[in-house]
Amino acid sequence: MSSGLTSEGLIAVEGGQSRFVRLAGGARAHYMSFGRDGVPVVLLHGGIAGSSGLAGFRSTAPALADAGFQVFCPDFPGFGLADTRPQYWPTLGNISHLQFLHEFADVMCLDRFHICGNSLGCMNAVYYTVNHPERILSYAVIAGPFGDLAPVRQRHANPGKSRKDGWDGTLESMRRLMRMIVNHDELITDEVLEMRVLAASTQAESFRAFWDAQDSPSVPRDPNLRAVVSTAGRLDKLDLPGIYIYGKADRIYPLETGHEQEDLLPGVQVFYPEDCGHQAQTDQPEIVNQLLIEFFANGKVSYETAVRAGVSDRRPPLPHLVAV
Repeated sequence: MSSGLTSEGLIAVEGGQSRFVRLAGGARAHYMSFGRDGVPVVLLHGGIAGSSGLAGFRSTAPALADAGFQVFCPDFPGFGLADTRPQYWPTLGNISHLQFLHEFADVMCLDRFHICGNSLGCMNAVYYTVNHPERILSYAVIAGPFGDLAPVRQRHANPGKSRKDGWDGTLESMRRLMRMIVNHDELITDEVLEMRVLAASTQAESFRAFWDAQDSPSVPRDPNLRAVVSTAGRLDKLDLPGIYIYGKADRIYPLETGHEQEDLLPGVQVFYPEDCGHQAQTDQPEIVNQLLIEFFANGKVSYETAVRAGVSDRRPPLPHLVAV
């Protein structure tokens, strides 16, 4: 194990505390905590092999904590240091993740909080928001689906391969996966790769259970489960402030997908930052962090920050979200 990793196989990030908590359903949940006080922010990671709260938001969480927020980065079932016992595998896919997030918010006494998610975390953030809007102060999502309200219509070749078939247990295959979500190779360090390989190895069976459930025809056919993950006529009816960050150089979803989603989300302010891909918070941390700090603190983004973040020119900025 490289000297940069902790005894738990994590990158040591200043101010970050690795913690575990027992959920109401019995699972032992892992999360990273940053900051001791302030309005809570929950950051939700993506879904390729080796993902975790720390892997996805190691550059964002400390910046938000320094700005006065209390930040939580949980590991969803099937990822990071989540409970690997079979009874806690995410066998209902996003439904399992939604239940996990609700139990996590309860045990952490998060009555109201800001939520932010990337890729799979975007989808989970949206699902949680439409099912528990009374607990959400605002939502900021990065490069992911919005459910049936604004589905992802176009993808690059083999998007599924990047999630569940692309990692073969080697460091080099993990590097190839990382290059699909991070566009700057210098950010894919040996420590990041080792941390993700350790997590992917630990979670191999639970991770497979999650994606098998996502692909299963039985889950979407169940009307009760389908209602939980339906967003059409729900998210667009909420008056919660929301922003969407979509890197112009995304290697998983083409830019046209972001445009299609924007057209279906008239109440969400969209940003297209330059020179960043699917994990915008890693490729352009200074821009994304400032955007999130202003949005969570004020409910509105300054015009200067909006321009730096690539505020969409496809329609006028929303005045309640951008100080025009």
